[in-house]
Amino acid sequence: MAGRQVQGIGMTSEKTRQRLVDRLRAKGIRDDRVLAAIAATPRHLFVGEALSSRAYEDSALPIGRGQTISQPYVVALMTQAILGEARLGKVLEIGTGSGYQAAILASLAERVFTTERIGELARSARQRFHSMGLHNIFVRHCDGLTGWPSQAPFDAIVVTAGGVVPEDLLLQLAEGGVMVAPEQSGKHQRLIRTTRTCTGFEREDLGAVIFVPLLEGVE
Repeated sequence: MAGRQVQGIGMTSEKTRQRLVDRLRAKGIRDDRVLAAIAATPRHLFVGEALSSRAYEDSALPIGRGQTISQPYVVALMTQAILGEARLGKVLEIGTGSGYQAAILASLAERVFTTERIGELARSARQRFHSMGLHNIFVRHCDGLTGWPSQAPFDAIVVTAGGVVPEDLLLQLAEGGVMVAPEQSGKHQRLIRTTRTCTGFEREDLGAVIFVPLLEGVE
């Protein structure tokens, strides 16, 4: 993993992280690169101190401003869905939140570009990455629906909020690139894996999920 590892004790220890990895493997996460990234990433640093004892539960947790840190299984599933055999070059994440998903991606890609519409969360995540030595993550406070055109094309795009994905965002994928995003269908969300081909886009449904809404604008 890029940067330095941060050790924990008790409910935040390496042994506790390994139990989470074992649960994810039992639920179908098979990519050893993803599991190693989960094991090496101190999730308790991405939640408030009051919730640190719950950091290695396989559940979403509140991080303030009406946002959540995603369930580890969903983070692992989305990460697994964008990986191929080769190491990823550039990855775009829409919705930095606490920064946990970006930290996982940082160990699997050369560079991670992540956007966050809430300024307070963007600033906190940037400081967290700096303190952890994750210098291959770049944070931008902006409307994530516009992506990051100046850095396109991307090998992969991860969207961490549910809604309708703009076509302009899909067009920031490189040919052969993959986007994974929770798309809104009526009252429900489905996790969709979209691959850009030479002739268009191929879609695969990865199952039902629940994410905070994908919103435009900035705060």
